[in-house]
Amino acid sequence: MSERPFLPLRHLAGRRRAPHPAPAAPAAAAPDSTRVGHETLVDAAVYVDGDRVESLSSLADTYRCLRERGDEAPDDGAIAWIGLYRPDQHDLASLAEEFDLHELALEDAILAHQRPKLERYDDTLFVVLRAARYVDATEEVEFGEVHVFVGPDFVVNVRHSEAPDLAAVRRRLESNPDLLRLGPEAILYAILDRVVDGYAPVVAGLENDIDEIEVQVFTGDPGVSRRIYELTREVIEFQRATGPLLTVVRRLTMGFAKYRTDEELQRYLRDVEDHLVTVTEKVDGLRQLLRDILTVNATLVAQQQNEEMKNLSEVSISQNEEVKRISAWAAILFAPTLVGTVYGMNFDSMPELHWRFGYPMAVVMMFMVSVVLYVVFRRRRWI
Repeated sequence: MSERPFLPLRHLAGRRRAPHPAPAAPAAAAPDSTRVGHETLVDAAVYVDGDRVESLSSLADTYRCLRERGDEAPDDGAIAWIGLYRPDQHDLASLAEEFDLHELALEDAILAHQRPKLERYDDTLFVVLRAARYVDATEEVEFGEVHVFVGPDFVVNVRHSEAPDLAAVRRRLESNPDLLRLGPEAILYAILDRVVDGYAPVVAGLENDIDEIEVQVFTGDPGVSRRIYELTREVIEFQRATGPLLTVVRRLTMGFAKYRTDEELQRYLRDVEDHLVTVTEKVDGLRQLLRDILTVNATLVAQQQNEEMKNLSEVSISQNEEVKRISAWAAILFAPTLVGTVYGMNFDSMPELHWRFGYPMAVVMMFMVSVVLYVVFRRRRWI
């Protein structure tokens, strides 16, 4: 993608497309080629000098109204603003035929899932924006996508998600005719401003989630690792939405300054850039903070595992000591038991049975063996 600034569209106002010939029988002229279903066409209107002069219910009516005003008063600055929600290929083909939109831009608008970018195709700008909103109920970030086609006398915005609320953008501009009369660039600015303003609640929600995670980390919540991973993924996705958009806004700012677009509009766009810079810096900080939290959590988990291993080792050592004591006393008691058992068999052929000193000798032997074993085990610290 070229890095040169783009020429503001009002400088191309004289390069209008050739008007379509008026059909001989309007009621029967290609009834399905320009019609868009009610679920796709959100709003369509024609503006002159900042005022809404026509509200249309179909693309065909919008095209016809714009052509008629172009034929009657080529210099009145009429602008068509069309809002679509998830149009299909047939809907966009109608727009491409009327406004001479490039096939690559149409392909991106149909497939969606694009990164923020700015492209020029002849005298038409194609802008891709990634909107975001924080859902409190689920504590998750939802991402949307808006494609904007901007020409010398038209703006077409294509939404693929509920966010952002472009109806609010239209109401804002219609309540401020001085801004709207600046042309298609003013509409593009207002949409950009709405998208960037929607990032602030997302940043606040993510910061709150990170605060909760910090508490979970130090309270030993076992599910915190999974939450850190999920939140990191959301921050990375948010970073992919805001980072490239900063390049888009800066290129627009350069183009506005180079070709001397209205100074007030330049100030508005610079304000959007300032807000976006603040957001991107905060998002970078959130990602770094999550890395630090993940490191701290891994350290705490390792320490906890070490403590558990230490406790298990201490228990094992304690059990070994008990086994030693039991074994030592069992050996001490076994020796006299063995002697007593041998001499308790009472066989007639045993010479010691009739010996006068046999009993004292047996008792002394049992005692001495027990004492010797006790001393040995004592020295080995078994007892």
